[in-house]
Amino acid sequence: MLGFRDPVADAISLLEPRTVIGPNLRAVGEWALRFDTFLHVRIGGLVRGTCWLILEGHEPVLLHAGDTFMLGNPPPYVLASTLDATPRPAEPVWAGADDGLVRIGQESEDDLYLCVGHIGFDEQNAALLTDLLPPLVVVRAADPRGLELGQLIALLAAEVRVAAAGGPLVQNHLAQVLLVHMLRAHAGQTDRPTGWLGALNDDGIGTALRAVHADVAHSWTLNELAEMSHMSRSAFAQSFKKHVGVPPLEYLIQWRMSLARDALARDTMSISELARATGYQSESAFSTAFRRVVGSSPRQFRNLARKPEPASAGSAVSPP
Repeated sequence: MLGFRDPVADAISLLEPRTVIGPNLRAVGEWALRFDTFLHVRIGGLVRGTCWLILEGHEPVLLHAGDTFMLGNPPPYVLASTLDATPRPAEPVWAGADDGLVRIGQESEDDLYLCVGHIGFDEQNAALLTDLLPPLVVVRAADPRGLELGQLIALLAAEVRVAAAGGPLVQNHLAQVLLVHMLRAHAGQTDRPTGWLGALNDDGIGTALRAVHADVAHSWTLNELAEMSHMSRSAFAQSFKKHVGVPPLEYLIQWRMSLARDALARDTMSISELARATGYQSESAFSTAFRRVVGSSPRQFRNLARKPEPASAGSAVSPP
């Protein structure tokens, strides 16, 4: 049986996040760093000072101490002291880090102090999250969630500088907690459909979503989910699509296939067992649904996932 808890925990578990935090940046004077495009999520915040975040296709954003930002599959961007500063590539600057710190200019009590990190996900399921995110989310220090996010950034920055036992583990967990809080903040900032993330803020739709995740093998019907949400069928279907972006039963199928892809890649159960665990009465019905969503049969997908990936010199995560 596939065991799950709630949509956020389930999705992050399937995403298998890999975090690379730091180095921190301390800078004074005029400076600008240009970062290349990248996959998945970068997250960071200012512990002290101010700087500009300049993302292609967006208005420049002036960040202040305590502000936190999240970038989802963004185009190239620049962090700079002023809008007039000429950017230089960030990678060689980051490569010169010393003890978890990159310094630009002489040390000063008034210098900027920035903490940034990269969170990468399993490619098979990355779209569960990245499809929900805009290129840029900013949470100000004065926002309802700003204080707790600022505290998390400060903790993360401190962990990067201290070579203590268990440091990488602490950084990884803090980064994931920061990610969840940023996702909650984003869901509260927008009126657009934000998938399972935004739907959790709605009592009725959130109840149905949690029920689906708690028992994915159940043969859910639109009537059952609507009754659980204390709505009529039509009102539930309309509200669900407004919040999540797809109809209820289509969401159910997509989530089942996400779980199936993960189980097949891990080769943890037979296809017939997996069919029953994801709510299908027969292996053929499961295979038909899997092929429609994924584009290959379960056996083809599993056989391909079993093949060892060739070693790649470029597999390391790039600097934030």
